[in-house]
Order: sequence, then C-alpha cells, then structure tokens
Amino acid sequence: MLRIDPEFESQIPPLVEDEFRQLEENIVNDGVIINPLIVWNGIIVDGHNRYRILQLHPEISYTTHEKDFPDRYAVIAWICKNQLGRRNLTEEQKKYLLGRQYKAEKATHGGDRKSGNLKSSGQNDHLIFNENTRQRLAKENNVSESYVRRAEYFADGVDAADEAVPGIRKEILSGKLKVKDKDIAVIAKAPPAERSALVEQLRSPKIQVAQPVIMGEPKEPEENHSVSQQTECADPDFDPDDILFELEDALHSLIV
Repeated sequence: MLRIDPEFESQIPPLVEDEFRQLEENIVNDGVIINPLIVWNGIIVDGHNRYRILQLHPEISYTTHEKDFPDRYAVIAWICKNQLGRRNLTEEQKKYLLGRQYKAEKATHGGDRKSGNLKSSGQNDHLIFNENTRQRLAKENNVSESYVRRAEYFADGVDAADEAVPGIRKEILSGKLKVKDKDIAVIAKAPPAERSALVEQLRSPKIQVAQPVIMGEPKEPEENHSVSQQTECADPDFDPDDILFELEDALHSLIV
C-alpha cells in the first residue's frame, strides 16, 4: 500500500487545475502510467499527482521503482534536486527548492548543530561539509554561494509562514504574492505567536510617502538627528549582506 508523506509532497510545486486535468486525460487515454512512481519504504517520493489520478481511475495500471535513501533528509534533498531539473518553475519555487535541498543535505550528512545530535566526527568537519555543499549547489545551479544561503533563509521563512497561515506557501511560490526575501526570512526568526501578524503584513502593501517639494526644489533632509531617533528607525533584523543579496537577486533575474 503506497502512502503520501505531507512533508515530501510539500516540496513539489503543485499543478494548477488545468495542468492536473490535462495529465489525467493523457493517462486515461494511454490506459497506463508510463513513468514508474518513485517510492521509499512504501512512501511516494515522486509521482504524487499520478498517484492521485490513480485513486480516481483504479483500473489504470502502473509500476513503482524503489529507491534507497539513508534517511528522510536525503529523500527531501533528492526531491528538491529532481524538481529543480524541471521547467516552468517560478523564481520563488526555484529559490525555495534550492533552500530546502541545501538544508536537507546539511542535515543528512551532519545533523543539526543546534540539536546536539551531530552525526559528523566534529563541528569543524560539519562546517567544512556545509561550505562544500554550498559551493557545489551554487555551481550546479549557476548562482552564488550567498544566494544558496539566502535561499535557505527564504525556505525557512516560507515554511514558518505556512505553518502560521496555511496556504500562504502556495501564494508565495506561485508568484501571486510578491515578497522580499528579507521580509519572509524574518518570520522564521520571530516567536510563533507573532508569525500570523507578520504574514498579514506581507499581504498589506506599504504606502510610500512622497517627500515635500518647495519651489521645485527637494526639501533638505533634517540634520542633527539624535542617535536614539536613528536607532528607532533602524531595522533590528538588518543584515549587512542584505544589500548584496538584493543586487544578486536582481542580477540573477536578468541572467535567467
């Protein structure tokens, strides 16, 4: 009996209704699912949409291919890499998949440093592996290493947001809701009780206040701001890499 694991399925960009219906029509016309469903210990790894179509048409024949993975993290890493090799992904989906792949590969080889249950021989080995993994993923996906790191923050934020407000992941990854990486990453760092409010802020467009103009001349900025005033206006979650990240995102969008 095949099973669907919600975490595995959540890594796969969902088909829109028209795409699902077209896939269903093709399978029914063929009378068979040509490509085998990839499974691990009876859990579907690849082929979730085809499996759902099987539930609607149990007369359709199919095959499975069992793959061997050391753990769940390796499964997630494989799913993400497999999906990244496909077309018609939004930039948000690509970034999310890359972030989840990076996080999963770190976990399957070295464990979570915060948990105290490392599988590696030592913290230095784990750190070295992480950096090598980031370098490899950056090269495989034609992005910078910092982009890979930021993709992990983005994926963490999307998952935290969806846990607080179910369904928001689909809005973000489909491109329906445009968010800045920094804004979504903050959600993962926030206490769980505050995440729902932060998600709602993502849906509320920010109003830009125009600077007053006198006789066609821009108003001179006020000077002698106190340190306390500047601190209040500063973003407490600001990362010096944010500017670099934004520039890399813009450059990456132009290249692809």
